[in-house]
Amino acid sequence: DFGTSEIPDETFSQMTDALQQHSDNAKAGAAHVAGLLRDRIVKGEIAAGDRLIERQLSKELDVSRTPIREALKLLEADGLIEISMHRGAIVSEYRPEDASALFDVIAVLEGLAARRLCAAMTSDRLQKLEDLHGTMLEHHRAGRRNDYFDCNTVIHDFIIRHSGNPMLETTHERLMVRAKRGRFIAIMNPDRLAQAVSEHEALMHMFRTGDAQHAATVWEQHLRHTGETVAEALLDSINANN
Repeated sequence: DFGTSEIPDETFSQMTDALQQHSDNAKAGAAHVAGLLRDRIVKGEIAAGDRLIERQLSKELDVSRTPIREALKLLEADGLIEISMHRGAIVSEYRPEDASALFDVIAVLEGLAARRLCAAMTSDRLQKLEDLHGTMLEHHRAGRRNDYFDCNTVIHDFIIRHSGNPMLETTHERLMVRAKRGRFIAIMNPDRLAQAVSEHEALMHMFRTGDAQHAATVWEQHLRHTGETVAEALLDSINANN
C-alpha cells in the first residue's frame, strides 16, 4: 500500500462531468468550424485544389488548432477534402462524372420523398412550404443568390425530412454533403436558375392538388436537370483550363 486514498464519489462525479463537458465543447467547436469551412467549399469561396492550412485558419477563425484539426477530419470523412502527409489538407476535385453519379441517385431519392410527402400532406406542412416557396421567389426576384440557395436548400431538406422514411433521410444527408457543391454551381447558370424556379412552381402545384405521382416526376426531373447542368459546368471549366 503506497498510501493512496480513494476519491470521494462526489468529487469523482464532478471530475467526470467536467471531462464530459470539455469533450462536448471540443466536438461542438470542431463541428462549428467544419460547418463554416463546408459552406465556403460548397459556395466556391474555397476552390478545388486549395490548401487548408491549420495555422492560417486558426488565426482567421480565432480558435485553437485543435478544433481546426478535428474539423478537417470531419471534412475528409465528408469527401470534401483529402489529407496527406506531404501536402496537408487539399479541397477535393469535383469532376463531371462525380456530379452525374451523385445526382443520378439523389434524383430518385428526392422524387420518392416528394411522392411520400404529397401523399401524406397536411395543411400545416403545405402552409410551411408555401411560406418557404414565397421567400425563395422573393430572393430570386431580388437577385440574392446566396439567400436563394439557402432557402432553396431548406425546401429540399423539408421534403426529405417529412418523407416519413428515416433510411431515405440518412442516405440523402450523406450524399448531399458533396452534392451541395453542385447545386450552388447550377444556380450560377441563369437559364438553369429560371428553369429551376419553374420546376419549384410545378412541384407546388402538385402539392396543392395532391398529385403524388406527378410530384415525384417533377421533382426527380428537377434534380436530374441540376446534375446535368453541374456536369456541363465542370466539363466547361476543365476544357477552359486545358
